[in-house]
Amino acid sequence: MVVMVRRVKSASVIVEDKTVSSINQGFLIYVGIANGDTKENCEYAAKKVANLRIFDSENGEISVQDIKGELLSVSQFTLSADTKKGNRPSYTQAMTSSEAEPMFDYFNECLKKESGLEVQTGVFGADMIIPSIDDGPFTILITSKDA
Repeated sequence: MVVMVRRVKSASVIVEDKTVSSINQGFLIYVGIANGDTKENCEYAAKKVANLRIFDSENGEISVQDIKGELLSVSQFTLSADTKKGNRPSYTQAMTSSEAEPMFDYFNECLKKESGLEVQTGVFGADMIIPSIDDGPFTILITSKDA
């Protein structure tokens, strides 16, 4: 599992010219689920995301929970791309859609439970336009190998 967390001022998801989700200050989270990923990987990644202390305060860095920020989670199988051979990425390491969708949903349930915040989502498997305004920029990669 690879989770890319971007600190943003705002972000939204547009599908077929309709805004389906939007957030203000918080995290735009891209979630790549690979073959072999487990519920434990989801729990680990959700806990890490919820507790990342990357917002500035007078007393040091604080979490998205501390600022009462917002969360937007988007499934992105391309995070499992293998680019070692040639110039065309291979996605054979990505979990199949039928298996990945419940794992994505579970990750978001864990994230909501761990953070105490609502979790907005993209539309699983859809072509999405995702406008965002980065805050920093500040991007963190979390992998299940870290667990």
